[in-house]
Amino acid sequence: MKIGVIADDFTGASDIALTLAEAGMSVAQFIGVPDMQADADLDAGVVALKSRTAPVAQAVQESLDACAWLTAQGAEQIVFKVCSTFDSTPDGNIGPVLEALAAKLGARHIMTCPAFPENGRSVYQGHLFVSDVLLSESGMQNHPLTPMTDPDLRRVLGAQTSWPVSHIPAQTVTKGAEAIRAALPAEPAMIIVDAIHDEDLMTIGRAAKGEVLLCGGSGIALGLPANFGRKHKAPNWTPVTGKAVVISGSCSIATRAQVDQYRSVAPSFEVTAEAAVSGEITPQILADWVLSQSDAPLVYSSADPDVVRATQQRFGRATAADAIEALFSDLAAILSDRGVSRLVVAGGETSGAVVNGLKARELKIGPRIAAGVPVVHVGGTGMALALKSGNFGDTDFFETALKMMETAS
Repeated sequence: MKIGVIADDFTGASDIALTLAEAGMSVAQFIGVPDMQADADLDAGVVALKSRTAPVAQAVQESLDACAWLTAQGAEQIVFKVCSTFDSTPDGNIGPVLEALAAKLGARHIMTCPAFPENGRSVYQGHLFVSDVLLSESGMQNHPLTPMTDPDLRRVLGAQTSWPVSHIPAQTVTKGAEAIRAALPAEPAMIIVDAIHDEDLMTIGRAAKGEVLLCGGSGIALGLPANFGRKHKAPNWTPVTGKAVVISGSCSIATRAQVDQYRSVAPSFEVTAEAAVSGEITPQILADWVLSQSDAPLVYSSADPDVVRATQQRFGRATAADAIEALFSDLAAILSDRGVSRLVVAGGETSGAVVNGLKARELKIGPRIAAGVPVVHVGGTGMALALKSGNFGDTDFFETALKMMETAS
């Protein structure tokens, strides 16, 4: 293994796994820290954790465990994969995890860049933009678990770590990899690196050759495989047909538009926090409804920000979120047992719950459905999944994903 990735959520893991696969690496995505050896011919291993919103101590320990496994498989470079909108809170978890990984690996410089230009994420003057607006004006300021109200990544990361946080501007990045290397501080530091275009990320990748630890969104992996002699190729895909279901738990603007679109063409069932917390809606009730539909139905809990805030005030943030995730996890298990072979899932936390419900241990990466989202096979089964970050995909993403699962590459 050449590159080891620790991803702080399941959709992010699929995202960066796709980037590495398209750049020519043999890649496997593991659900949690594996208890077996990786295949000897594997170029990159991606360990998917559900640590983005976990308590800090838990996120740190899980990340260290993942790092220990990856380095034991021979990984020469570790990437801590975070969301392209840098989802976190003033307490963590990005800063504390990076500190712990740096101590384990002996890293002095941690280049950090969540930019993903293909999906409209860019970093300029240390500030994160989503398309043409600052992060704090993009809708992410209303995120129910990690509201991002400050677009200055230096301040965001600085609030989470005792390390100095510095910055390499776009003007330096455009001068090339050697200029980036020359700009690295003499003392240990976390460094926010600007990136506006894919070529900037390729340059950062070249500059990162030999660095033992990096942090960023999936875009930071664009230039890394070339350091190990790999070249671009498209992943293969074997079609999967059969009963399909769409499950959405994301409240992002993009996902709510996708839900609205799909509701107009397919049966839908809304799960409210009240129904989940009270037990009025059970996994068995949902499964029976899903399997009674002739088309691929939608089960969703993607409410708008005002509804989410009211729910959090009534039940508490964790209670409402945990109830919905537990419901979707159990639903996924029942659907799998009853023959459902295709699942499209929206939202990082929801994806984690679904994958845990399926007891999946390894995902085989297929071709892209949309930027940052591959179709995947669940190892050892005939099931296909699409795990979508809340902010990703066009309005008709759900229909596109279902069709692509049935089509050979």
